[in-house]
Amino acid sequence: MKQPVLETDFEKLNLIKRGKVRDIYDLGDKLLMVATDRISAFDVVMPDSIPEKGKILTQISLFWFEIMESLLPHHVISSNVDDFPASCEPYAEILQGRSMLVKKAEPLPIECVVRGYISGSGWKDYQAAGSICGIKLPEGLKESDKLHEPVFTPSTKAEIGLHDVNIDFEEVVKRIGKTLAHKVRSLSLAIYKKGAELADEKGIIIADTKFEFGLFENNLILIDELLTPDSSRFWPKASYRPGGPQKSFDKQYVRDYLISINWDKKPPGPPLPKNVITNTRNKYLEAFKKLTAASHAP
Repeated sequence: MKQPVLETDFEKLNLIKRGKVRDIYDLGDKLLMVATDRISAFDVVMPDSIPEKGKILTQISLFWFEIMESLLPHHVISSNVDDFPASCEPYAEILQGRSMLVKKAEPLPIECVVRGYISGSGWKDYQAAGSICGIKLPEGLKESDKLHEPVFTPSTKAEIGLHDVNIDFEEVVKRIGKTLAHKVRSLSLAIYKKGAELADEKGIIIADTKFEFGLFENNLILIDELLTPDSSRFWPKASYRPGGPQKSFDKQYVRDYLISINWDKKPPGPPLPKNVITNTRNKYLEAFKKLTAASHAP
């Protein structure tokens, strides 16, 4: 296994953003998106990385982008480093498997969240108010229950170290306009349903997920990542039992550890024990293999 990539620093390229997981470089009329092995939890980037996580996430996203092309175009131009501009060539070894050359889209200022099951912040909101993002839900739901229909529960897009805040649909309309708001809601629900059905066949429940949309040449496209264990809750179908938290293929393993040590969810994040790092990597890898039917790591 190669050394993990905590961050990239390509001197000959123009770094414009270092996100929670991705480093983004401006290549003029295109962007280079590099998925590092960083991991965040509760909107805070941890000091330790998960080896090969960036490669696993990139390959899962590419798998889903191709599947969802019938619903909506995406931002990927190529993930083959041989297709990248010559300026990227000195960094080809690091870029291999964990990078995408993408269109330069204008991101929408919201996170498009869809929930098919009630968990996480949605469960907390439901306990407090019987609703999520202004959507009234039936009484008597248990934690991790499947909802009768998936719901669109958008949130703000916070900077690193700050927490996303759930918002109602009217706030989405205020931020991006009525037509676009209705379009992203219907597309988010359609993409979730298609993804959840396919994952279900592979033994994975996608409990919830978040999408990023952008505008490119006045057209709406999918950007960032898609239906990965970083942007979604993946549960093993075989062990699903509503009434409490579920086993998972995602970073819930890290979240559970952080909760167990009573961390205050403020930067900086605490060091992660070796077993948490190893087990989290194994969870991501298992999800990748189940979804894509791959027999080995990317």
